Amino acid sequence: MSSLLRNTLLSLFLLSFFGWSSASSGSRSILREIDAENGDPRDYGLDLNLTNFDSVLKDTPATYAIVEFFAHWCPACRNYKPHYEKVARLFNGPDAVHPGMVLMARVDCASKINTKLCDRFSVSHYPMLFWGPPSKFVGGGWEPKKEKSEILIIDDGRTADRLLSWINKQLGSSFSLDDEKFVNDHLPSNVSDPGQIARAVYDVEEATTTAFEIILEHKMIKSNTRASLIKFLQILVAHHPSKRCRKGSAEILVNFDDLFPSDLLLADKQEEIDGKGPLSSFQICGKDVPRGYWMFCRGSKNETRGFSCGLWVLIHSLSVRVEDEESQFAFTAIRDFVHNFFVCEECRQHFHEMCSSVSSPFKKTRDLVLWLWNAHNKVNTRLIKEEASLKTTDPKFPKMIWPPKQLCPSCYRSHIQRNSEIDWDQEEVFKFLTNYYGKTLVSLYKDKDALGNDGAEGVVEELVASTNALVVPVGAALAIAVASCAFGALACYWRSQQKSRKYFHQLHSLKNI
Repeated sequence: MSSLLRNTLLSLFLLSFFGWSSASSGSRSILREIDAENGDPRDYGLDLNLTNFDSVLKDTPATYAIVEFFAHWCPACRNYKPHYEKVARLFNGPDAVHPGMVLMARVDCASKINTKLCDRFSVSHYPMLFWGPPSKFVGGGWEPKKEKSEILIIDDGRTADRLLSWINKQLGSSFSLDDEKFVNDHLPSNVSDPGQIARAVYDVEEATTTAFEIILEHKMIKSNTRASLIKFLQILVAHHPSKRCRKGSAEILVNFDDLFPSDLLLADKQEEIDGKGPLSSFQICGKDVPRGYWMFCRGSKNETRGFSCGLWVLIHSLSVRVEDEESQFAFTAIRDFVHNFFVCEECRQHFHEMCSSVSSPFKKTRDLVLWLWNAHNKVNTRLIKEEASLKTTDPKFPKMIWPPKQLCPSCYRSHIQRNSEIDWDQEEVFKFLTNYYGKTLVSLYKDKDALGNDGAEGVVEELVASTNALVVPVGAALAIAVASCAFGALACYWRSQQKSRKYFHQLHSLKNI
């Protein structure tokens, strides 16, 4: 008798002895082990409960969500699960074929913790599937007699094929259960849909987290690179478009001396501050990042776009947010960060050469924004030729001069190129970039109310006046102050006991490290 048959008979005996309604988690795990011998035992549908339902749906980058309400003792639910998993494989997790479009989750109504949650959605039978924007599920519910609701019941999804057909009708897509990762004709063009940048905030989070993972993995924080990382963190604290990344950057910055003691860096004892050290508990953009996939920066092939695209979007989004008096500080912070921490040697050298050609300090945000735009176009011009000769171009997202006419007709003074050069209207270009990487980039972000300075300019002026000098960028000073206060009086007290000092009193020294 084969081991598979013996296991199957054993599991059936256990289930018949205890009964389906009282089947233990152990018996279910036996079934999962049996399935593992025949295929992938992974669950793609995300299990939610009352404690994490709202937070997960609030933070998901997906445009839509499907929530299945079921009971683990229900035979029909058990039979339906393989169908639900086939569809969830397409949309959920780092290996998703079509990531960031639909979050597929499930709630077990047989669990007592979920009783109130299931009541909110008037669950009357199992399984019961709902569809809608994730934000509409947060703190909300569904009532059968309510005529207009953005949450819909999926009434024709009893098989994987029928459920995916229902989704395709809602999205106007033609997804198939046979779709494989990166074999995908449904990617939106980066030219035809200007609204795509609104989803790039999630890629900026992904790029930020990936960059810091690379820094730690390659042990790149040395005594001579410490100051450049501090500068870059100051810019992230003040101007990162993601509230979560601003908070995480501030936490690292406030605790920087403890995380990266200068005496260990000078002694080159990286093993004592990397790996399983204190930094492992810091998640710069939150516990759900990195997600393992890209949205705005996703290429049609695995090896195209991704991190490099995300890093460029991050740099552009920072440049449009700095104040005039911060522009030179932001330029040097970005320049030194790329020079010290970007692991593509050729790319790093090219960028450093362009930065070295800057002859005078930046005094206006406009000048910094336009310089980065021009530098990015120079990079693209070079890569267009290289990719054409090597045939490595992404056919869906070829390198191009930015912005194209489809996105900004007013950026072009005329339709005629003179000597292969475009006659740009730089004022219009600046307006476009400010809107594109500023307001539009975060237009779908959940924390829009936390993106501004909250009318606290007076606090900044007092902080600057008290030191009698602009010791750090104005925005950075404010953001560091606000973020640090948010950690609470207890954290401040702990820090003062550890070092007999407060972080604010040392702000003036950070710029000079």
